[in-house]
Amino acid sequence: MKKVEELKVKIFADGADKVGMLEMYAKPYIKGLTTNPTLMKKVGITDYRAFCKDILTSIKDKPLSFEVFSDDFAEMERQAMEIASWGENVYVKIPVTNTKQETCYPLVKKLAAKKVKLNVTAIMTLTQVRDVVASLNPNVPSYVSVFAGRIADTGHDPVPLMAAAVEQLKVAPAAELIWASPRELLNIFQADQIGCQVITVTNDILKKLSLVGYDLDEYSLDTVKMFYNDAIAADFRL
Repeated sequence: MKKVEELKVKIFADGADKVGMLEMYAKPYIKGLTTNPTLMKKVGITDYRAFCKDILTSIKDKPLSFEVFSDDFAEMERQAMEIASWGENVYVKIPVTNTKQETCYPLVKKLAAKKVKLNVTAIMTLTQVRDVVASLNPNVPSYVSVFAGRIADTGHDPVPLMAAAVEQLKVAPAAELIWASPRELLNIFQADQIGCQVITVTNDILKKLSLVGYDLDEYSLDTVKMFYNDAIAADFRL
């Protein structure tokens, strides 16, 4: 098994808690960060612009993705242009469709022509990957974010789809594939094995990195001790 520092896939921290984001940013193996409106709502953020600009005062040298949140493409474009103006390291997240399932491809093409760095998100099919890639400027840095974890939640194995997506991105040399919404640490190694360039990982999963390479017999014993100690602490009796 590879050590974390031997992996080619870039690990991006996914979150919206400022303390957690800065903690992950400080780690050399974290190569970028992402967030989204759902994560921001979860931690109680109410001023979107203020939060983003505050984080950018501390994070200036690693890519950081912020998402538009309009359902109207004209307003998405306005938001995208403002977000892009916040910093050279900023990528603008554009959902692959709006809530009416109208595709974002014309908007992506328009923004890419203006050299906006994009992160097209919420992708789950190879058809979407193909059409997003066709809309990108092949020479402008961008991310194509496929929600492999959510694909797995439906009972489909995401690995073959992600491997095919890697091939589709080869026509856009400045674009990188993101394995998004991983469900377990193993996904980092799967992404690396198929040549996926980036994986976004939440802090909860990142905390398990210390287990990589851990002896399974020792881990088994740790688990037995946990069950035993918790039973004693609960004062269970039969």
